[in-house]
Amino acid sequence: MVGVLTNVTEAFEWTETSREWLIAKPIEAASYIVVALILRWVAHRLIDRATRRSGRRILPAAVRRNGDVRVLDQARRDERNAQRRKTIASVFKSTVTLMLFTWVALTILTIVGINVAPFIASAGVIGIALGWGAQSLVRDFLSGIFMLLEDQYGVGDIVDFGEAVGTVEHVGLRVTTLRALNGTVWYVRNGEVLRVGNHSQGYAVAVVDIALARPVNVGKATRIAEQTALSAAKDDAIRDDVLETPTLLGVDSTTAYTVTIRVTATVRAGSQWGVQRYLTQRILSDLADADIVTHDAPPEATDASKGTVPAQG
Repeated sequence: MVGVLTNVTEAFEWTETSREWLIAKPIEAASYIVVALILRWVAHRLIDRATRRSGRRILPAAVRRNGDVRVLDQARRDERNAQRRKTIASVFKSTVTLMLFTWVALTILTIVGINVAPFIASAGVIGIALGWGAQSLVRDFLSGIFMLLEDQYGVGDIVDFGEAVGTVEHVGLRVTTLRALNGTVWYVRNGEVLRVGNHSQGYAVAVVDIALARPVNVGKATRIAEQTALSAAKDDAIRDDVLETPTLLGVDSTTAYTVTIRVTATVRAGSQWGVQRYLTQRILSDLADADIVTHDAPPEATDASKGTVPAQG
């Protein structure tokens, strides 16, 4: 009789243990997974809503602080906002997903009776080792995140990174892609960008320098240059790009053989080189009609592989 009771007790204990491992623990683990998936879905929805809402107002504010709101056309603004929203949202979503699934994994290990303290300690050591060995990679990603948040440049902007100059074709968290004037594609790591010159934000200034051969009637030449610039600014070819009336600055420099006069015009960002060429052509033509001789300045030495910016239209 005692043996039968012992067998029954052992069977009952085995059933309780099996039920805990086959039913209770899997259900508890599954509940944590379901909670994590729900939290992940909610967090992703909130991130999408927040980035979509902020994307509508960040760019116009950045444009207004530099001048006229017309400086960026609607198509470029939409493309730029869309890429920024997508990239920023991707960063936050990946971070939330990693945190949630790390929490679920550690919780499940605890449920099945595994001590997670060694895993946490090992993860800390591995994290330090990876951080030390991948400093440049981390720097690239952090630089990319701050670059996007600060709206330093976007797709379609003409930028100067120093060694690389061109039109931005793609903005990523680690690498920015530029297309130079001669077609060369530059892949620039964000962590290596120490300074950025953006020719497409706010407004730009078209600078026209005319070198006059000595001897010259400077007063007459400046009057012609000013009148021509004011007239040309109303031409259909550049009228939509000119934001303010051209200004004659007068004599900019002199040499033993030349007198250089300068005319400037505030224009839509990215159009300064086209306006500059047009004004130069008109002013030179009118000066020639007035029998005022201009001096041929030596061409500026440029490196086409780096994408000389003034040649952009």
